[in-house]
Amino acid sequence: MPISRKMQGFAERSSWIRKMFEEGTRLKAQYGAANVFDFSLGNPDLPPPPALVERLRELVAREAPGVHGYMPNAGFPYVRAAVAEQVSREQAVALTGDDVLLTCGAAGGLNVVFKTLLDPEDEVLVPVPYFVEYDFYVDNHGGRLVKVPTRPDFSLDLGAMAAAIGPRTKAVLVNSPNNPTGQIYDAGSLAELARLLTEASQRQGSPIYLVADEPYRKIVFDGAEVPPVLASYPASILVSSSSKDLSVPGERIGYIAVHPAMPDRAALLGGLTLANRILGFVNAPALQQRLLASLAGVSVDAGIYQRRRDVLCAMLAAAGYEFQKPRGAFYLFPRSPLADDVAFVGFLRDQRVLAVPGRGFGAPGFFRLAFCVDETVIQRAEPGFRAALAAAKGGGA
Repeated sequence: MPISRKMQGFAERSSWIRKMFEEGTRLKAQYGAANVFDFSLGNPDLPPPPALVERLRELVAREAPGVHGYMPNAGFPYVRAAVAEQVSREQAVALTGDDVLLTCGAAGGLNVVFKTLLDPEDEVLVPVPYFVEYDFYVDNHGGRLVKVPTRPDFSLDLGAMAAAIGPRTKAVLVNSPNNPTGQIYDAGSLAELARLLTEASQRQGSPIYLVADEPYRKIVFDGAEVPPVLASYPASILVSSSSKDLSVPGERIGYIAVHPAMPDRAALLGGLTLANRILGFVNAPALQQRLLASLAGVSVDAGIYQRRRDVLCAMLAAAGYEFQKPRGAFYLFPRSPLADDVAFVGFLRDQRVLAVPGRGFGAPGFFRLAFCVDETVIQRAEPGFRAALAAAKGGGA
């Protein structure tokens, strides 16, 4: 066998998101891109803000010696300080550049965190639904992902979370606004979660970490706010990126921010910096680091995503679909009219509408739609959504 048994198993259950994206490529080649309605991949389609483009041109034009050379593995100190200033405002905690590590996107950041924290068989708790790659990130470093159910509106179920905490629990991973549901975990829930983790940490005699994955923090709707995780709990670690709010997912720039009151903070920061190097990232891209330092407060217009959400929700509600209206990110997670969500996604595919089955996010019976597509794509997909629903009901749903 040319690949390991573990990788063969991963390939067999690998991301439904990519499977459907690849199916979209095939259908577009067959029918033409204009005749395929692809809601499969969370790939932001808005152009980067003009300030980013202008600043990037300036940086590329520089010809100073060493401009593309190595820097400290944690990143340029002045960039870390700039990120710390921004995170301090968002999280209501005073950070310095020493509390920040620059990474190759949020995915790289999460791998650095889990490499640093996990011993073999340590457990990471995650509310369901969750971003499917978390399974692989935790497994990469010998850990085990424990799925914790949420309430019907996808908010945190604190009773279920308390019951899931065990002697091998090392961390709780939360993603808010959430992919795939768009739910935002409220401040009261985070405070109660912090209380549970504080009590459990005292019982264990070692901290249980709260890890927050927040690449969608700036993409929120209807005036919603994302409560600060760092302010809720001292043993908290924030991981984020600019992939979504600056529309640069292919540039792979992100960061880790550690609470300044973190237990054994110096050892943790040293471990994170070492992990950034030995995982092969070495450092975040130099050009993107410099770009990040000058774009604090800059973001795409989330109002465009909100308008698309409203169009999609109105259309699906009129057709008869059931869903929770997302408060952030750019995903809708409707209930499948069939218990078999893969089968229903097949009905959608027959109409050249591409969605991702909910089981890909640990939640069978739902499906995900990424509305980071032009509004005309949403409108032109309406007949397909109606036809798929009719076909499913006609099939005995």
